[in-house]
Amino acid sequence: VQLQASGGGLVQPGGSLRLSCAASTSTLDFYAIAWFRQAPGKEREGVLAINARGDYRYRGPNSVRGRFTISRNSAKNVVYLQMNSLKPEDTAVYYCAVDSAGRSYNSGNYNVPGNYDYWGQGTLVTVSS
Repeated sequence: VQLQASGGGLVQPGGSLRLSCAASTSTLDFYAIAWFRQAPGKEREGVLAINARGDYRYRGPNSVRGRFTISRNSAKNVVYLQMNSLKPEDTAVYYCAVDSAGRSYNSGNYNVPGNYDYWGQGTLVTVSS
């Protein structure tokens, strides 16, 4: 599975961005998909994750709940991360990831980076005035 993440950029606090993760091979409908982020000097953390059916399996840290949503366009084979009311602390490189082996399902943990075996290249989101 090859993933291409895009949509990052510079946005002012309170603004919105929609990140895209396009798969060039295989259909994303078969897999659990997650967005992670990594801020400078911090560990990679899960943001949101859905299972193959599209059900939320990880709704993220409290800091993003109510502001971020994940969705999937099966016809385009793209997964989106909609981010609203962005804050400076949301500044990070955002990654999409696919679990093709069922590790997240088997373990019940959808926010563990090690459970995902395919990753996009990351897209930088900077929230600053």
